[in-house]
Amino acid sequence: MDFSVLSVIGVLIVAFLAGMEGVLDQFQFHQPIIACSLIGLVTGHLAECIILGGALQLIALGWANVGAAIAPDAALAAVASAIIFVKAGNFTPDGRNVAIAAAITLATVGLVLTMIVRTLSVVIVHRADAAAAKGDFRGVEFWHYVALACQGLRIALPAGALLFIPSATVQAALGSLPDWFTSGMTIGGGFVVAVGYAMVINLMATKEVWPFFFLGFALAPLSELTLIATGMIGLCLAIIYLNLTRNKGNGGNSGAQSSGDPLGDILNDY
Repeated sequence: MDFSVLSVIGVLIVAFLAGMEGVLDQFQFHQPIIACSLIGLVTGHLAECIILGGALQLIALGWANVGAAIAPDAALAAVASAIIFVKAGNFTPDGRNVAIAAAITLATVGLVLTMIVRTLSVVIVHRADAAAAKGDFRGVEFWHYVALACQGLRIALPAGALLFIPSATVQAALGSLPDWFTSGMTIGGGFVVAVGYAMVINLMATKEVWPFFFLGFALAPLSELTLIATGMIGLCLAIIYLNLTRNKGNGGNSGAQSSGDPLGDILNDY
């Protein structure tokens, strides 16, 4: 589908905010779940873009800069995938995975823009230092806003380029992809999501939280439980756990030494 003028303006604003939030990290506009949801809101496909953002968020959880290796830009991947997803008009899982694969490729290529902005930042910092040496606070503030604007344009410019590509062109390009490629993207997209989530579990996993992970996996297949019911179960378990921790597990065996973590004590005894 083609975007209206208001939708184009809204998408560009979201892309600009996502670019700035990549360095500000204040309101999390650069997170895929937020960026995709906002783009879905301004384009009229909120539910579909929330699902897309959730899938991308699980992938982005496993992205990290290691040494000189720079991970793909999550903000650019989110904005680009949402635009491609809506323009293609294929809101099936296959269409979602193809949009994610194309967006990750664009985000990797878009690292060139990141390097350009970082190079410009060196010049901007020197300008701000010169203004600070003169006691020009307005000059320091001005160059600060210039640097933020560069970060915003880093995402807004590619988003604008994608917006002005006709939807028919996007649909024809995606429709010309062979079946083996789209099937491979579907399988690969599932693997990448699983790897990202596994890395998060690996970082969070301790002997205290493992029982909650297993309980969550056991409750997930129950279709009768809604998200609200599952959340209430988790809240009740958290309250029980906090009360047991506060009481230090002294209700059962007063002679045993307790570490203050009842689940940890049970696992250690086991």
